[in-house]
Amino acid sequence: PSVLDSFALLSGQLNTLNKVLKHEKTPLLRNQVIIPLVLSPDRDEEIMRQTEGRVPVFSHEVVPDHLRTKPDPEVEEQEKQLITDAARISPDVAQKQIQSLNKMCSNLLEKISKEERESESGGLRQNKQTFNPADTNALVAAVAFGKGLSNRRPPGSGASVQSGQPGAGAIIAGASGMQQVPMTGAPAQQQPMLAGVQMAPAGQPGK
Repeated sequence: PSVLDSFALLSGQLNTLNKVLKHEKTPLLRNQVIIPLVLSPDRDEEIMRQTEGRVPVFSHEVVPDHLRTKPDPEVEEQEKQLITDAARISPDVAQKQIQSLNKMCSNLLEKISKEERESESGGLRQNKQTFNPADTNALVAAVAFGKGLSNRRPPGSGASVQSGQPGAGAIIAGASGMQQVPMTGAPAQQQPMLAGVQMAPAGQPGK
């Protein structure tokens, strides 16, 4: 019976409280000012949990900032000044300023988007491969080691070139700009030079 009496008393008080809160003359609780009753410099785990770790203590330093309902006096003065300046501007002038600001913002956005597109295209151009590594390796091997070149000689190049024949061996395979250079120490058997590269003698196979 004592428990039932206490439960009936609590139920009646809760019903009365609900009626008071739901009454039309009762102001909303969200519009009421919170007054701190206990301030402590010690760490409060409950406040840490409720604020997700943002407020570790509820002390004299953090209360004015967290329970502030008005901005700083300096900010209030700036807002008043801005409101006064805005009231002085006519609607036509304000509309022109709005259009000018919108135009500047749109131009700035176009420039930013253009720069982004150019940077993306430049990155694609840099990443794109403009040569074939296989062809490059084949050319280097052909020039340096003669790999893949034909062993056939032009007609008339198999015989030894005499010193008295200035025109023999000077033109090989119809290529212009190739010059016959005599080798030192072998005057009887002069070997043709192609752009500084010594040609093989007649009795040896081409390398």
